[in-house]
Amino acid sequence: MRPESSAVRSFLTVVAATCAASLASVACGPRSGDADPSESAPEPESIRTADPFARGYAVDDFPRVQELAPGVYAYEQLRSAGDELFTTVSMFVVTDEGVLVADGQGSPEETRRLVETIGGITDQPVTHVVVCSDHGDHTAGNSEFPADARFYAHPTSRAALESAAGVVPEEIVETSRSLTLGGTEVRILFLGRAHTGGDLVVHLPKEKILFMSEAYLHRVFPAMRSAFPSEWIAMIEAAQAIDADVYVPGHGFVDSPAVLKAELEVFRQAVAQVVAEATRLHAAGLTLEEAVEQAEFGELETWSLRSSQAPRAIGRVYMELDGELPPPGP
Repeated sequence: MRPESSAVRSFLTVVAATCAASLASVACGPRSGDADPSESAPEPESIRTADPFARGYAVDDFPRVQELAPGVYAYEQLRSAGDELFTTVSMFVVTDEGVLVADGQGSPEETRRLVETIGGITDQPVTHVVVCSDHGDHTAGNSEFPADARFYAHPTSRAALESAAGVVPEEIVETSRSLTLGGTEVRILFLGRAHTGGDLVVHLPKEKILFMSEAYLHRVFPAMRSAFPSEWIAMIEAAQAIDADVYVPGHGFVDSPAVLKAELEVFRQAVAQVVAEATRLHAAGLTLEEAVEQAEFGELETWSLRSSQAPRAIGRVYMELDGELPPPGP
């Protein structure tokens, strides 16, 4: 989908369009010649996977834009990790006093596409950018946002971006910050260390939406390159305690509110499972190399990025158990 023709689609519209374009295995209605036309195939969002092709999508279906609430949009664009494709998710909030973006995309080209897509929806400029994850797949294109936009980040993320010579946020959020843009209340929160250590979330209290960035990976194997494994579990639990109906992930599909809430618990259990399995192998005296070879993750074996991320996750849990991770800040 070209940015200048991106259509803003509601959840129902997206599902309908997806059904029409889906593969036969995920068709939304009965086909002529079916053995039992009374049996309908599952809706796309009931196929719990981060693999776009398994859901019946094609590359040209992206970027995908959905209106979560009046003026609040989820933006999904494909990115690659080796041979796998999955989505990177941004969120933006349109008000009559500017646009707030939670997380950019992974390159100048893709962030420019995001900005152009926003421009097709509103004449308001991007005025606020929240760095929820400091990893490059969410920040590498930040230079494409307007030069006068205000950037917000946790101190840990600010330090990471400073060392990476990227756009360095001037607005620091250590625990929380509240903004009001055009009558829309926005809360920027730090709920604890998770995927990066500087993880921020964006909460819209009235709309009951919580953008969780990479602290929530929807059917993507828990990626722990710079994570704090046990603290990540506690951070998700803190997010679940917030009054929210829509939990938006940083990777994976933006499904219906009910599915996203259920899948957040699935992901919390996935992080706990990775920690438990690595802890078991560590207690058995296995070396990291042996643990990587012997680890078993059950259903998580089918999740996106299992092959690339499982060894890193086991290594990070080993570091935590050996007391090698940085302590929490003051």
